Amino acid sequence: MKNKNKNKNLLTRRTFLTTAAKAGLATVAVPMLIPRDVFADVAANRPGANERIGVAGIGIGRQGGGVFGAVAQDKRAKVICVCDVWKERADKAAAHYKISGEFAYKDYRKVIDDKNVDAIVTATPEHWRSLICVNAALAGKHLYVEKPITLTVEDGVLLRKAAKKTGIVFQCGSMQRSMVPNYLACQFIREGKLGKITEVIAANYESPWLCNLPAETVPEGLDWDLWCGPTEPVPFNSQLFIPRGKPGWLSFRNYSGGEMTGWGTHGFDQIQCALGKDNTGPVEILVEGGKLEPPTYDAVETANRGNKICSSPTLAYRYADGVIVRLGKSNRGGAIFIGEKGKVEIFRNQMKSNPKELAENWLEENKGLGLPSHTKNWVDCIYSGENPIGNLETGIRTAEICHVLNIARYLGRNLKWDPAKEEFADDAEANTWLKREHRKGFEQPTVS
Repeated sequence: MKNKNKNKNLLTRRTFLTTAAKAGLATVAVPMLIPRDVFADVAANRPGANERIGVAGIGIGRQGGGVFGAVAQDKRAKVICVCDVWKERADKAAAHYKISGEFAYKDYRKVIDDKNVDAIVTATPEHWRSLICVNAALAGKHLYVEKPITLTVEDGVLLRKAAKKTGIVFQCGSMQRSMVPNYLACQFIREGKLGKITEVIAANYESPWLCNLPAETVPEGLDWDLWCGPTEPVPFNSQLFIPRGKPGWLSFRNYSGGEMTGWGTHGFDQIQCALGKDNTGPVEILVEGGKLEPPTYDAVETANRGNKICSSPTLAYRYADGVIVRLGKSNRGGAIFIGEKGKVEIFRNQMKSNPKELAENWLEENKGLGLPSHTKNWVDCIYSGENPIGNLETGIRTAEICHVLNIARYLGRNLKWDPAKEEFADDAEANTWLKREHRKGFEQPTVS
């Protein structure tokens, strides 16, 4: 991952150490934190063997806090700053990681501007993710991003351009790829050990709906306007602020793709991986039934009613080689693969087959396989420059499947999809759904 704009005048690590020695400064052979723009080899976006990576967390709530904590425990990483629109949460994180409160930010741009930050973990709500990621990528920050990594198809196209421009290491939070049973199950199918695949059954993930929840008092220290970010501001409601609750932002279209992206990015990711489709997608979306008429929640209630309505019409999609994936009765973290030699079901951290000995023999033969954790794999790749197991393209393509399925359900008709152009074929109306306008002040940057 070479940077074509390498600055020949940058101070090299060897020069720094030599200069320090001549000046009588103490140098020790332990990891040291030095701004990334000090060394010429950082032009390749890789730290030296003895450098520690400066890491930051943006959106450090339930999911983000856990992932960031795992990265922070890596001895090769050093926490530089944290960021959250709820200052109380940012302050608590700063105290936990023993950094000064001045490095507990509300505005993500301060993280991106910090020259000591090499890598960012972000797990904001979906409506924020691409704006943060595109700007971070353009600034040369390596990224670990919770799935789904995009809210729209256009987000993925833009993010790919930004990441290519600076050569960052990008890990999508599809952590099932780092679980040994899932890894082996996908390899088993991909290598043809189940024979030719005739059909795949995925879970029937629900699409999102609309909301008009009543106003509540904004908690002290929470910048609600900033939480709304690229979307038009709405009144604060505690059940909108959390991801899953009664029902949580994850159920609402302004902020998420519903469970289609919430759980679907896990299940479809396993399908893409097992079928060897990581760099492409379906060519046709099939719809059975009338178009979705989503409800509007104007009072606090569970997701049950909305999920029931938004699980119709029935959906399927077809790849160019003829394999059809149907959304029906399957587990949410994987799928059922039907082949010439039997069936294999991939769960979270589990693989089963019929006949039983298919999976049992394969797992027994390969039980010694060792995989690094998803976060460790990301840090490893920042040093090596290799592609992580859940790299950017896999995240983009899996999210795209979710987005086009949601669009087909909302429009209520079959759609032809071009995975190379990343647009619908001969359907101008459907293509208007591939992007969303951002609120003034939160626009996406232009990336050529």
